[in-house]
Amino acid sequence: MSLNNKPSKNSSIKIIDLFAGIGGIRLGFEKYGCETVFSSEWDAYAQKMYEENFGEKPFGDINMIKPIDIPDHDILL
Repeated sequence: MSLNNKPSKNSSIKIIDLFAGIGGIRLGFEKYGCETVFSSEWDAYAQKMYEENFGEKPFGDINMIKPIDIPDHDILL
């Protein structure tokens, strides 16, 4: 994928957003057609802002999430 060519919204590139903060890095990947399938952030204030930004609340502390509960993905942010 070239950075100059935005792929279609039907892209099969799936990302997970760990230590997500308020989701800034997610924006760039989604701009190029990636689909966010999971996010994790432990800070309650960052979770709230992330939810305001994307309409979904990230899961909490990644240490408390079983690896089997993390969806298949192509890129880990």
